[in-house]
Amino acid sequence: QVQLVESGGKLVQPGGSLRVSCTSSGRTFLRYFMGWFRQAPGKAREFVAAISVSGDTYYEDSVKGRFTVSRNNFQNTMYLQMNSLKPEDTAVYYCAADSAYNGRHYSHTEYEYWGQGTQVTVSS
Repeated sequence: QVQLVESGGKLVQPGGSLRVSCTSSGRTFLRYFMGWFRQAPGKAREFVAAISVSGDTYYEDSVKGRFTVSRNNFQNTMYLQMNSLKPEDTAVYYCAADSAYNGRHYSHTEYEYWGQGTQVTVSS
């Protein structure tokens, strides 16, 4: 069992920037495919970004050019840098990990482990 913990979520103004983090407890995720999802009230969980073990990155169209996902495998940490934030980015952001990548990074069913989420609110 892998436990994931997100941190860094807060209230920010439109156009602002924020970095959220995901760390694992107990074990490294050196060999895990990692992803970020988000969920707004009344909506389904939505793919945001993902990063492979080797550092290949993937993004949902709505965040391309604004968000950057990165990882430090030996510190058991994944980051999501969010720039030019919009009110529609408001959601709980979840970290996810996959021990055996099957080419479906955009689907929540790909991932084996999930964190509890961190709230990001974009508002004036």
